[in-house]
Amino acid sequence: MSYFIKFLGKSEKLPPKADLKEIAFAFLGGFIAIAIVGFLTKEYNNLLVMGSFGASCVLLFGFANSPFSQPRNVIFGHFLSTFIGLFILHFIGVEFWAMALALALAIALMMFFRVVHPPAGSNPLIVFLLDANWDYLIFPTLLGSITLVVVALFYNNLSKKRIYPSYWV
Repeated sequence: MSYFIKFLGKSEKLPPKADLKEIAFAFLGGFIAIAIVGFLTKEYNNLLVMGSFGASCVLLFGFANSPFSQPRNVIFGHFLSTFIGLFILHFIGVEFWAMALALALAIALMMFFRVVHPPAGSNPLIVFLLDANWDYLIFPTLLGSITLVVVALFYNNLSKKRIYPSYWV
């Protein structure tokens, strides 16, 4: 019975509410980042948009100090997770258990290499759903994630309260 008691939680308080300036700053940062990625996709006729980038923007602009938001985590987390998805897809095939294996390996390897970026956890699933080719590793994964980090560098540092990144390596 004590196992199910844990489902009630610790009864800790909610985190403090963000002030309206921070909310507006995050809103505008996410808008600018995805607008730039979308513009580059259209202008150069090369895919730079990936569903997991929306969640990356939540971290980059709403929680820029989080370890999950640092450049190495964003770029290498996305790259590694997409690579694992592509590797499993192309060498094992489209099987439900292969998709689960790709996700599990992505989690484990992001943790091992200390590049955990939670939005990147969806990349192996995206790869499987799209039946993506190896070029998906570059377009949109690598170039898209680098673009988001570059926007975050310029945008987050506009605020006197923010210093981004907290670290590089």
